Amino acid sequence: MKRVITAAIMVAFLYACGNQNGTPASASVAEEKKEASANPSYDPNRGEGKFKAVEVSGKLDAAMAENGNKVYSVKCSSCHKTTDEKLVGPGWKGVSARRTAPWIMNFITNTDEMITKDPKAQAMLEICLVRMPNQNLSDIDARNLYEFMRKNDGVK
Repeated sequence: MKRVITAAIMVAFLYACGNQNGTPASASVAEEKKEASANPSYDPNRGEGKFKAVEVSGKLDAAMAENGNKVYSVKCSSCHKTTDEKLVGPGWKGVSARRTAPWIMNFITNTDEMITKDPKAQAMLEICLVRMPNQNLSDIDARNLYEFMRKNDGVK
């Protein structure tokens, strides 16, 4: 009985986190890539969002990282692990080294636009097959979450 309930919850979760128009994620990505390539003004290195530069000191801000841990626990941990293991979404180990602070903060605050227009976000969607839902994070929550990612990556 527990297995049936667990399976039902997982199906409901995946349905709720999927794209909203009912098309398979890979079909949506293919259509979006086609649209993007048809637009001569499209810059494949461009992300979408308001963060162009983020002030990040070399030293970790422990208070921000702790607040980011709280955000992670509530909004992120059901889909992301802090290791390199994929759960629903990719694992976070090394993410602050692989991506810039503006890219990460734009992705977590403007998920839909980033997936629509950013090739790196589209590539992650092709691997994970589940579109990340918009978590409606504030700018400060996003910055705190980024600091938590840095702490997870060993920044002291």
